[in-house]
Amino acid sequence: MKQLYTRWGRQLDPAHVLPEYPRPLLQRESYINLNGRWDYAFTQKFKRPAAFDGKIVVPFSPESVLSGVGRQLQPDEYLWYRTTLPIEPDRLAAGFHLILHFGAVDQACRVYVDGKEAARHTGGYLPFSIDITEFASAASELLVAVQDLSDTSYHARGKQKLKRGGMFYTAQSGIWQTVWMEYVPARYVEEIITEPDLKRGCVKITVCSSLTLPVQIQIREPALYLEPSESDVVAGSETGTQTSSQNILTTTTGLSNQELELPLPHIRPWTCEEPYLYYFTVTLGEDKVVSYFALRSFTIEPDQNSIPRICLNGQAQFQNGVLDQGYWSDGLYTAPADAAYIFDILEMKKLGFNMLRKHIKIEPQRWYYHCDRLGMIIWQDMVNGGSYYKHWFVTYAATLFSRKRLQIPDRCLRLLSRTHRNGRTEFVHELKETIHLLKGHPSIAVWVIFNEGWGQFHAGLITRIARKCDATRLIDQASGWFDQNGGDLQSIHHYFFTLRFTPEARRATVLSEFGGYSLQIPGHSAYGKLYGYRTFKDTGTFKSAYEERMRKVQAQIPEGMCASVYTQLSDVEEEVNGIFTYDREVNKLS
Repeated sequence: MKQLYTRWGRQLDPAHVLPEYPRPLLQRESYINLNGRWDYAFTQKFKRPAAFDGKIVVPFSPESVLSGVGRQLQPDEYLWYRTTLPIEPDRLAAGFHLILHFGAVDQACRVYVDGKEAARHTGGYLPFSIDITEFASAASELLVAVQDLSDTSYHARGKQKLKRGGMFYTAQSGIWQTVWMEYVPARYVEEIITEPDLKRGCVKITVCSSLTLPVQIQIREPALYLEPSESDVVAGSETGTQTSSQNILTTTTGLSNQELELPLPHIRPWTCEEPYLYYFTVTLGEDKVVSYFALRSFTIEPDQNSIPRICLNGQAQFQNGVLDQGYWSDGLYTAPADAAYIFDILEMKKLGFNMLRKHIKIEPQRWYYHCDRLGMIIWQDMVNGGSYYKHWFVTYAATLFSRKRLQIPDRCLRLLSRTHRNGRTEFVHELKETIHLLKGHPSIAVWVIFNEGWGQFHAGLITRIARKCDATRLIDQASGWFDQNGGDLQSIHHYFFTLRFTPEARRATVLSEFGGYSLQIPGHSAYGKLYGYRTFKDTGTFKSAYEERMRKVQAQIPEGMCASVYTQLSDVEEEVNGIFTYDREVNKLS
């Protein structure tokens, strides 16, 4: 294996790792970033280690080179973290609460403050918060114990595999998103729920708090941010250039925990070309937070030939996308810098893509924020789980079924690796949490529930659950195969054979994966072994084949094709079918 570094990883300062505010949809003026060097230790038993093994750079997983560890956590082991919290006793004495936030910890953990258990959490992709006010003292020790069963159990795992190879990648474990804390008043804003309505020109806002209290909401004029320059991206600029005055548009008062409807006299729809965002301020007692929303709609509507089309704000839009695995050569699951997110988004926009399919991974909130403000549409996959996959069935046989247009019901739980009832219950719970977490981001157009039968079960029921959680977005019920005729999309994966499709009367037809053209760039490939669907020897033939394939997709639009997702944004380990190399240094299409 050759260790590859991104430009941001080479410049990483372990004392200032991912310092940006991690939750843009609910932001306060100050917070305390806890990323950096912590103590760590591996143990065979669930027992606090007598001594620690060394330092780990949080929030990089121990498997990544940027963590400083480079070691795989095994399912029969425990990973322990320790640091000291910078407590301010005066603020606690004044009645403030101290909230500790974890962006994501893979897969199950226990959190201790000064030796007392403060919380337990299961779910390696979802954030959680703890009010540690009662545990904190002048010099509080934070201890986190982690266990990760990875692909040996039914938990959500995405593309992670202990024995990586081909389309599956190095397993992650432990803390892999920002850890932070903030002081809040005794009564504070816990959550903000927004429901924009473009058709009616209004927004419904619910401010959630522990008690029902008076609130004030001030909405500012919609703001448009210009894309930052390449130099801004390299330097780590996060916001670009604001072009509107941001004067106050409307002000209202009401009560928390109640839905407040605010008409908007200044209507600016969100589009990929002009991604206007409405920023607003919420004041609840001593607490003041900032959030944003956008006015836009994603629907399926018939064209003049009665072919169902995906529409943005009522206008047909071909969503030209690329598959985004969200892996980095040095940080693995964790991007080495905020600027790295911006780089990926802007480079794909330069190539003419207006959509990213985030493939069976949930990113930190910063990534969605940049898609919101830069005008990049997202198809968000649910993270797959289930026991060990039977690839002879869900990959090889399924490809043949798809070619012959045979429909296989997803009631066969054993073949689809979903015999564990607890695993099915956990998937439904995490699907609800995922939608609740991300539905405030205007760039998300589609929820992708299942991919290629990996842990698929009862897709019709799961689709109804997802629709109840969010009726404002489209649903891809079963991407690739094992279609159950539900959702809003007839979702096709095409890597081999001749593509044939017939438009449906209700669902839009989408090519949700295709391409996978492979080209290894010397000096920019992590492994000698290669994986892909069609291999090329040089950039000339690679580019020609890519352009020809894209022309064929464009030619299918009049026939009823409504979106496409090219595989993929970047190389990942053995899989060298990216537009960019794994280290993001070479664009193979340039």
